Parts: sequence; C-alpha cells; structure tokens
Amino acid sequence: MKKKRIPQSFVMLGAFLLLLAVVLMLDNIPGVPVMLLMVLRKGAIYALVAVSMNLLNGFTGLFSLGQAGFMLLGAYTYAILTIPVENQALVYQRYPNGGVGFSVTESLSRALGQPGLLLGVIICLILGGIVAGVFAYLIGLPVLRLKSDYLAIATLGFAEIIRAVVQYEKLGPITNGSNLLSNFTNFSNFHLGSLKLDTVMPFVFAGVCIWVIMLVINSTYGRAFKAIRDDEIAAEAMGINLAKHKRMSFIISSFFAGISGAMLAMYQASVQATIFKAAMTYEILLIVVIGGLGSVSGSVIAAFLFVGCSEWWLRFLDNTAVLPNFNAKLLLALIFAAVVVGVVSLVVYRQNRAQKGRSAVIGGGRKLPALKPSGVTTLVVGALLLLGDLRFLLSPGLQLPLVRSGFRMVVFSVVIMIVVLFFNKGLMGDKELPDLLRRRTQKTLNLEEGMTANERQRTEG
Repeated sequence: MKKKRIPQSFVMLGAFLLLLAVVLMLDNIPGVPVMLLMVLRKGAIYALVAVSMNLLNGFTGLFSLGQAGFMLLGAYTYAILTIPVENQALVYQRYPNGGVGFSVTESLSRALGQPGLLLGVIICLILGGIVAGVFAYLIGLPVLRLKSDYLAIATLGFAEIIRAVVQYEKLGPITNGSNLLSNFTNFSNFHLGSLKLDTVMPFVFAGVCIWVIMLVINSTYGRAFKAIRDDEIAAEAMGINLAKHKRMSFIISSFFAGISGAMLAMYQASVQATIFKAAMTYEILLIVVIGGLGSVSGSVIAAFLFVGCSEWWLRFLDNTAVLPNFNAKLLLALIFAAVVVGVVSLVVYRQNRAQKGRSAVIGGGRKLPALKPSGVTTLVVGALLLLGDLRFLLSPGLQLPLVRSGFRMVVFSVVIMIVVLFFNKGLMGDKELPDLLRRRTQKTLNLEEGMTANERQRTEG
C-alpha cells in the first residue's frame, strides 16, 4: 500500500506558522541580540522585494532596474497617509498647512482599537502598492517595447526621475520636499497585550505577499510568463498576447515592490528619497542572482544571507583589531592559508572534472587540466593571498592588516564573488525547496521498493 502524502500546501503552511512562533518567541525573550531582530525584519522585507523582482526578471525574462523607484512610491504613499494629524505640523515644518489633514491608521485605531490599526496599515500598504502599479502601467506603455539592456536603462532612468520629482519643492506640502517624513505608524506600534509584534508583522505581511506571488506563478498567467521568458516567438505563435502579459508581470512586480517599500518605511520609522538610489536596486538584483533566477525559495534564502552578511556577521571587520600574542597570529595565518588552499583546490577540481576528456596533451603523454580564465585568475589570486599571509606572519606587529572602517564591504564583495563562482546559476538555480525535498523522498522510495523486491526474490527462491 502506498503511504498517503500530506499536501504540500499544508506542509508549507505548517512550516510558516512554526517560523512565526519562533520569531514571536525571539521578539519577546530578553537578551536576544538586537542585530538578530533587525536582520530578521529587514530580511523579510528584502525577501519580498527580491521575489517581486524575480517574477519580472527570472520568470518573465524582462530585465528591469526600476525597483527602487516603485519602492519609493510605496514608501511615500504609506508615510503620507499614516502620519497622525497632530504630528503633521511638526513633520512639515518648512511647509505651513502641509500634509493631507487626516491619518488613515489614526482614524481606524480610534474607532476599532488595535484591529483598526492593523486594518489601516493593510489599507495603506495596498494603496502604496496600487500607486506603484499605476505608475508601472503608465511607464510600461512605452518602455515595455524595449528589450534587454535598453529596458533596464529606461526603468533605471524612471527610478531616478521619480526620486527627483518627489524632492521637487512645489510638491513639498505633500512629500515634504528633500526632508524626511517621520512619526508615522511603524512596526513598533503593533502589540498583543504585553506581546511585542515588531518582528512578527514583517514576516506576516511578506509571507502573505509571497504566497500571492506564488499563486500567480503557478497559474495560467505564470505559465504564460515562463513561455515568454523561454521563447517570445514560440509564445506568440501559441496565442499568448506578449504586450498584455509583459505589462501584467511588470504591474504585479511593481505593486509588490511598492508594498515592500512601505514596509521598509515602517522598518526605518522614517522616509527620505535619498535612500532609494540605484544602489538599492543593484542590491536587490544581486539577491535575485545569488538565490537563482526563477526560484522563489532562492530569493528568500539569499535575502536573509545578504542582510545578515552586510549588516551583522562581518561588521567586526570595520574595527581595528590587535591579536594578544604570536600564537594567535600563527593560528590565524594557518587558518587563512587553509581556507585559501581549499577554495583554490575546489575551483581547480571542479573545472578539471567539467573539462574531463578535453585536457591539453603535452609532451611525454602527460595531461594537464585545461583551466578556464576564471580558474587561472583564482590560482593567481590564491598565490598572492598566500604571499600576503606569509608577509603578515613574518611582520613584527600583532595588529591585523587591512581591518579598518570599510573593510567589511571588501570582504563581503569577495564572498559574493566566491558564491557566484561556485554557483553560476545561484544557490537554488530554478528549483524550489519542495523540489529538493521531493527528489530526496523519491530516492528513498526507490531504495525501499528495490529492497522490497530483493526480499521477495529471496523468499520465492
């Protein structure tokens, strides 16, 4: 008899609820590092915007770089609609009678209490997404006729134009010009009695939005997006309206980018146009590429890894450090040398195995691995690093070289290069976590069936 399998949707729902329980526990246990909670909050927000960008770049094949502009629209829409009326004069100091004169969250929370606050936040998040989606529709009419790099340049230019327009002095009574918006509803306003929900709410909002995006991907529209990505000519021949589906993917992606921008405003408790630069879009694109184009799970995992590395785990590299004695110096030098040798050896091994049978034959019948340029570069960089390590070991001082302000980002860039070198399709490729688990389960079932068949043969014999 075949074992009944639990539906995948139930498994995912159970895992998500378990994750929320763990996050809730971390949010309310004293002694939990503040940086851990900050990484969890920002990671959830970046996971949503990365998945929304992956819908466009990975599943539809449209190379867009306008995410920061749509996030800005969502953030400003949310902030403007949620600043309490009594605080608007304080926020809009440069502009008399500035502000919209009402607050959605304040009005609903007075009428309904905490549920009203939640309802108001949800309404404003959706409005932020709608504003971003409307602009995406207007921009998409002329821009989506472009392809590849031209589309990327056009959307990047749109993001920069939006950032400049928001800071326009004539719009100051609404956007506060180049000044920041603050005192609006943020994650710290959520609580359930004595329970804090600062970290749980970003996971709830991001989880629901990612679930909706996955429903879109697995629908007929999602299959049409994938067909356009694989071959536009074949997709059009099958009857898929290219312009319609491209515009739809662009609008949906922008809608959720707007929601993630509003969530980022809630996380930071303030909004200013200067933070939504092109560098933010590049960070999101980097997360998508590291996670894997066409993988929702990869984008989520890569978002938390990216935020953790850039914001927390490598932060100690920005501080000058002095080793206690020569033994610590020797141990550190040996560990560094072992890591360098291990990485270089792994690169050479992988390239040698990939090019087996295509090695260059030299005199005497011996064969040497024909390394790619990246492999040769890795060997040269590894040799230079080992020489630097030897120089550090022989130097008289105990202060760590290069470890100072800004070195964290250098190491972070090197880590990203190593990841891209070993995972040229990203951490997950185009696979999802359930696919990997299903593959392992299938292997286990095949082994069990093989063992059962062998037992039957022995019994019959």
